Amino acid sequence: MLGGERGIGLDADELDRVASELTSVASAGMKTGVVVGGGNHFRGARNSAISVSTLRAHQMGMLFTIANAIALEQALQSLGTAAVVQSSVAVPSIVELFDGVSFTQHLDNGAIVVFAGGTGCTHFTTDTAASLRAIEMKADILLKATDVEGVYDSDPAINSEARMYESLSFDQVLADNLTVMDAASIALCREHQMPIRVFNGSIPGNISKAGFGGDVGTLVHF
Repeated sequence: MLGGERGIGLDADELDRVASELTSVASAGMKTGVVVGGGNHFRGARNSAISVSTLRAHQMGMLFTIANAIALEQALQSLGTAAVVQSSVAVPSIVELFDGVSFTQHLDNGAIVVFAGGTGCTHFTTDTAASLRAIEMKADILLKATDVEGVYDSDPAINSEARMYESLSFDQVLADNLTVMDAASIALCREHQMPIRVFNGSIPGNISKAGFGGDVGTLVHF
């Protein structure tokens, strides 16, 4: 999403749009945390045909999330919005290290916290990191901004008659192996009763609409 139409690197207009929508939510007094991925950079690296091991690819991905987080932090700050990056991977000269105390202080002070570095461990997805941070924040809901309208019963890119669900239970997602998020992150949210809303974050206005509790995309809940 941050890469714009090309989906690679960073697109200034998309950064500004995302930052603006997040600002509208935070300005209303909602404590807001954002977990960013790094796929838009990694796709570019992968397209260059370099050879890397799976372990190193995961480590590169975690570093790319830090680059994206800094870019989003700067876009937010350019709008006058307080924002800070906390990373699960220690890069002390560049961003704060995530811990379970200071991020709550930032939120209490009205800042948007941009979480980077995934979980800090390889072989875990950004989805899992998002579930962990939502639970640690004691958030009301986890909002999953993706590139499709919501959760479908089949791949809408292949099946023109694919049906989008307005709501789903966690058990149905796991039983039907629906591609919402990876199974580990879904199981975490189910265990901690953390609802998830899956929506298309590339459509202007959807991020702020979801942030204000709007009925957009698919709601996954008990």
